[in-house]
Amino acid sequence: MATTEECRSALKRLSDRLTRSEGGTGGVTSFDRSLSCHIKDLDVTFVGRLQDGLITVVDTLPGPPRDKAQIRLTMTGDDLVAMVDGELEFARAWASGRVRLEAGFRDLLRLKSLL
Repeated sequence: MATTEECRSALKRLSDRLTRSEGGTGGVTSFDRSLSCHIKDLDVTFVGRLQDGLITVVDTLPGPPRDKAQIRLTMTGDDLVAMVDGELEFARAWASGRVRLEAGFRDLLRLKSLL
């Protein structure tokens, strides 16, 4: 089982990847959205922002998200690490219910190129 620090590190690596691939992300640099990532098996939520292709984690809170972020992810720590490491394809994990993504329709369309 992935630890809280391994999950935080995975989010940092995802952020690094987004900023490096700015040209191919379909407008992620113009994104400015609140973000939450609930790690079910650890029962913690990372809250922050996705802004200009950069994920900034502001806080790590116990339990599910307290506020409704504009982009909400829910998954296990192992699935987060596996997705960022390229061992788990986002589309397959989402279709099977292992990963849950909630956002407005326009944001979902823009996010498809990121994940």
